Amino acid sequence: MAEGTSEGEVRFRWDLRPGDLGAVLRLHGLLYAREFGFDYTFEGYVAETLAHFSSLIDPARERFWLAEVPDCLVGSIAVITRSEAVAQLRWLLVDPAFRGRGIGGRLVREVVTFARGAGYRSIFLETLKELTSAAALYRSAGFELTSEKKCLLWGRELTDQRYDLRLAE
Repeated sequence: MAEGTSEGEVRFRWDLRPGDLGAVLRLHGLLYAREFGFDYTFEGYVAETLAHFSSLIDPARERFWLAEVPDCLVGSIAVITRSEAVAQLRWLLVDPAFRGRGIGGRLVREVVTFARGAGYRSIFLETLKELTSAAALYRSAGFELTSEKKCLLWGRELTDQRYDLRLAE
């Protein structure tokens, strides 16, 4: 995928601009509150992780993709470094009005392809069991569930899950 390519009316890019991380934060806060009843502490968690990402980005090994229509963010995903050999998939989200168009699958495929090209040996993600559509996307890309635990997060009892994908031997 080249920078700024489009698929129908949705445009995909990875050149972060002022306001992009704020839009990602807002979309996460609003959608997770509406769809899963998460409280404001979830938005704080996302803000903290986005701030950490923005201060340490290594463009050769980390990337943040955005899916958008004119003047509106409709999806996001990123890959970040956890160690020399291990990457992490973060911030996958597709606005409900744009789901079912293949946007999430394309974003996940882009992350896996980029991580492979950047020389990572594996990539993992942490998600919640309650996010069943996201889990289906991850499994379709070859990720396998490797751990699961119940926890109290963002005003709810949830099941935290970790998925891993081996990229190289």
